[in-house]
Parts: sequence; C-alpha cells; structure tokens
Amino acid sequence: MKCRHCNSEVTQPFCDLACSPPSNAYLSDEQLDAAEIWAPLRTYVCGKCFLVQTQDFHVPDELFVTDYGYFSATSASWLKHCEAYVNMISQRLELDASSLVVELASNDGYLLQYVKELGIPCLGVEPTQSTAEAARAKGIEVISDFFGTKLAGQLVEQGRQADLIIGNNVLAHVPDINDFLKGVTQLLAEDGVATFEFPHLLQLIKFNQFDTIYHEHYSYLSLLAVETISRAAGLTVFDVEKLTTHGGSLRVYLQRSDTGQRPQGPNVPVLQKEELDAGLADVASYGKFQSVTSDIKFDLLEFLLEQRQAGKKVAAYGAAAKGNTLLNFSGVRSDMIPYVVDRSPGKLGRNMPGSRIPIVAEERIREDKPDYIIILPWNIADEIETQLAYVREWGAKFVRAIPELRVW
Repeated sequence: MKCRHCNSEVTQPFCDLACSPPSNAYLSDEQLDAAEIWAPLRTYVCGKCFLVQTQDFHVPDELFVTDYGYFSATSASWLKHCEAYVNMISQRLELDASSLVVELASNDGYLLQYVKELGIPCLGVEPTQSTAEAARAKGIEVISDFFGTKLAGQLVEQGRQADLIIGNNVLAHVPDINDFLKGVTQLLAEDGVATFEFPHLLQLIKFNQFDTIYHEHYSYLSLLAVETISRAAGLTVFDVEKLTTHGGSLRVYLQRSDTGQRPQGPNVPVLQKEELDAGLADVASYGKFQSVTSDIKFDLLEFLLEQRQAGKKVAAYGAAAKGNTLLNFSGVRSDMIPYVVDRSPGKLGRNMPGSRIPIVAEERIREDKPDYIIILPWNIADEIETQLAYVREWGAKFVRAIPELRVW
C-alpha cells in the first residue's frame, strides 16, 4: 500500500474494523432485496508523513450519490456553531460586499446562509444533488462538482478568487488530498485565508472514537500531518484552534506560502508539542489502538443481550455514519435494535446500511416507549438528551457506547 500523500510504502496498521458497506449508503425498502457492496475497513499510518488513512475505499461517485442522505442543517447545535464562526471570521478578515467566500462541501447551505445574510458574496461547491438543491432553495449559488485543481482553474479563469475558503469536515473525505489542497492554493487570493475543520486524530485515540472511521473518511488528521500535506501544496498553517464539535476537532487557518503575510499564532507550537508528546510522530505508537475497539464492541453486545433476556425495549437515536460503523463492527441487527430514530428527511423511511435497521420518525419513541435509547451520534448527546427529555416520564434511560459504555 502506498501513502495517499507522499507515496511511501505504508505497513503500520492503525485500526482494523473488518468489513462494512459505505456508511452513508442508506437503503430503500426496495434495495433490501439486493446485495450490498461491502469492503474491508482497515486503516494504516504512514511512517514518513504520519497520515492515517484507509486501505480500501470506494470511488467518490459511489459514496456521494444524488440522494445523499446527510443534511447538515438538521442539528441545532451545529447551526449555532456555524453562525458563530461566520460572525467571527467575517470580522477577523474584514469581509464585506467586495469579498468572495467559497465553501467546499457546502451541503444544504447550513453555513453559507449566514454569509449571505451578512451581504457577503458566496459560492458553494457540493457534488451531491439533493443537498445542493436544498442550498439553492435558500438563494445560494452552488456548483455541483468535486473540488480540485481542475475546478479551481476554471473559477480563476472566470476571475473568481476567494478571500475565504471554508472546508468543514471535508478534508478527511477527499481521496486525492494533494490535488484538493493544490486547488485551494490556486483559488485563494494573494492575501486570502482558508479554514478547515476536522475531527482531531489525537481525540480519536484518547477517547476511543473508532466509530468515526468509515470508507467516506479517507484520512484521519493530526496537525502534524496537515502541516506536512499543506506545505507540499503551497499552503502554510498560521493558526489553529481546538473545538468541541464532533468529539474534539481542530480548526486550522492556512494562507498561501508565497504571498501570505500573517504571522504564526501561539497556538501552533503548543499543539505541535502536545501531538509530539502523545507519540503522533512515533509510528510504533499507533499500533496500540486496536485492542480498545474489541472491548467496546463486546461491552455493547453484552448490554444488548442482557436487555433482550430481561424483556426490555431498546431503541437507537441518530442514523449517523458513526453509528453504522459501530453497529456493523459489532454485528448488531434489527433483532437487537428494532429501529433507529432520525430527523433528517433524507434518511427517514430508509434503512441503515449493513445492519438494515429501519430509520423512523421520532413519533415511534412516543408510541413504543422504549426502556433504553442508544445515542449513536454521541458528539451531540447533550442536544439529543434535551430533545428527548420527555422519555424520563416512563423511566427510559440513555446509553452511549463510546468512549465506554455508559447508561444514565
């Protein structure tokens, strides 16, 4: 296996989750009579650039299809996070009606709607038609395509260069990360800034977040790896922030290496040292992660079997991709969890990939009155607990499997 960034031979395993289908390949009822595509879900770390990456992956048009089911605007806490970001970054960069903001993987316009409200010209790039149409309905211009040097070159030829490029939870989804970041360099104005948010590999390791590993995530990113890959693409990281989103993320700020004038902020060396102290520059340290995944799987299975034997009802909330990784690795099917509740219109009435558990509306909880509700998107557990506070009326309890089994 060759490294996706530096083409070095990659031999050090990080995490092997056996086989699973693509985590966002939700199934219609008609598709339940057909076979699914399953592929090995293994990750390795490059000993040269320390990029953690999947071994096997599907081509992008198999993963991000026309009726892609994930709509970002379904999470209230995520919308609040994005609105706060837009207000902050527009002031920090002094963006106005003469600026251009480009968001890569703009989804349903969840973020650019706030840019538009400020009167700042903006453009979304989103390959999935269902989410792109939702953004266009909000009056946002969207190009339905995958981003890279080809599209960046076309935009530059049109005289469009970005003062700000935004990429939230997209950098890990890019199969050709080199071409993607070179495209960012092309599209940025001379004094432009790009910000990328992504789940932090260090948090994944510290808090056993193996369920964030799935085929759509080609890379698992540290500041160390992002700096290396960005530098090769002509970009320099000048600032970084820790975020609480997605179980612990980073927001990195980049500028063109040839024209950027912003000095490096104090957070960069602090986080560099934290990663070095945690062993992220020691390839051997990555081999220790595998054992925790099996412990989490068996704890979940033991809990589900105990509740089945006791005659208790168990439901799940949140048809998230991370939930699909957990359920498929654990071998959970509808005989243990009969349904998953979700609010996303793109998922309701469909079935979880692999486990084939039906996805239903929240009314099912009120009707069924389960004894336990497993929160699959644990990163927004507080939001979900508040939303479902009424289940306490009949004594229901919440459950999460990661970073360890917890019932409350």
